Amino acid sequence: MKKPKILAVDDEDRNLRLLQAILLPLGYDVTLVHDGEEALEKAKETSPDVILLDIMMPGTDGFEVVRVLKSEEATRSIPVVMVTALREVDDRVKALEAGADDFISKPVEKTELRARVQSLLKVKAYNDHMREYQKELEAEVTKRTEQLRQAFERIKSASLDTIYRLSTAAEYKDEDTGAHIKRMSNYSAAVARKMGLDETTVETILYASPMHDIGKIGIPDHILLKPGKLSSDEWEIMKQHTVIGGRILEGSDAEFIRLGEVIALTHHEKWDGSGYPLGLSGEKIPIDGRITAIADVFDALTSKRPYKEPFSIEKSFAIIKDERGRHFDPDVVDAFFAIKDEILSIRHRFKDRHESKFLQMIGSAD
Repeated sequence: MKKPKILAVDDEDRNLRLLQAILLPLGYDVTLVHDGEEALEKAKETSPDVILLDIMMPGTDGFEVVRVLKSEEATRSIPVVMVTALREVDDRVKALEAGADDFISKPVEKTELRARVQSLLKVKAYNDHMREYQKELEAEVTKRTEQLRQAFERIKSASLDTIYRLSTAAEYKDEDTGAHIKRMSNYSAAVARKMGLDETTVETILYASPMHDIGKIGIPDHILLKPGKLSSDEWEIMKQHTVIGGRILEGSDAEFIRLGEVIALTHHEKWDGSGYPLGLSGEKIPIDGRITAIADVFDALTSKRPYKEPFSIEKSFAIIKDERGRHFDPDVVDAFFAIKDEILSIRHRFKDRHESKFLQMIGSAD
């Protein structure tokens, strides 16, 4: 069993020898030091279980030593017994105010010393136990918190994957829809972040924007997949996908679905008021709809559709720029172009399936 460690501090050697003679037979490991400075060094170095400290010493006296010991984390919990010839109440109050735990009067009496040391060793053992318990508890809380965080991240990831898949199902007849949904939702989140929206809002937009065209599930195939220009009647029907999407998503308690309703309804509104279905203009259009609009249009321009071949990146960027202040919120356009490299990185990361297959064919040919 490990011996309890006692640090005895006194500038008089005979006093130290007396303490050593009493304590060694009791099974304690005793370290002797002669001044306050050395006491502070030894306390930090050996971390004793009890310190027996003389008050009246040259240089750094006992009052200052105990004050320093109790002010530092490494030595704060070590019980300190003031061994002193001082009898005045004021001196004892001063020692207590400095942080002393107990007193023993000189000349030291063996039975009293043993009792005080044993009592304080029990206090120290209890404090050590509680401190270790606190550390273990904090470590367990940290571990559990991390496990919960990871579980929550897995749930969020699964939720986003579910949103992508169900949104894709709504437009399944377009073979590139899955990649489109991922691109435009990530475009939207990136632009929102650049505009200074907080991370919670950015994440909500990431989750909500994939549902922007969910209302297309209610549009007949002969209109949705028509390779040519829609007639005026067909166009009126096509425009209803915004209203249908809003109806599908309305009434939810989930924040991202409520935002999805707003986006579904407003992502075809235009800054100059010429959009649909409500003809909103300027800042009357919710910011989420304004952001999603530019993400959706850019991806439509750069993607193959039943009615068109993809435009080049340069032409697509030029169209977006030309529509600043007409179709799009000028601030949203500015944020979009401020992160061009990130936009292109997202586009590269979520390629259409036909693009990926083509690139794989090139790679295998090489």
